[in-house]
Amino acid sequence: ETYDVLREHGIPPEDARFVLPISTETKIAMTMNARELRHFFTLRCCLRAQWEIRELANRILHVCKSVAPVLFENAGPSCVRLGYCPEAELTCGKMEQVLENYRNKS
Repeated sequence: ETYDVLREHGIPPEDARFVLPISTETKIAMTMNARELRHFFTLRCCLRAQWEIRELANRILHVCKSVAPVLFENAGPSCVRLGYCPEAELTCGKMEQVLENYRNKS
């Protein structure tokens, strides 16, 4: 019932699911090379990504930039690398704000 009420109030399904019994904490381990990390950042740093994975991606990006700043200099959502949003009509509509945010991050 709570899930349905959250959905009726416009909460996205991926966030409303947190009230369901299957929404439990998960511990994960992963390995990625630099190329895959950059690809991960293009997809998961995007404002259209689910907020939890976006927060994780930004934390990992911060660590990567501190360890290898040149390698991850223009890493982030795809609009940072490309200079435009490749999502066409599905864009977040906040590209300039995103670009400014990633330019100011170290």
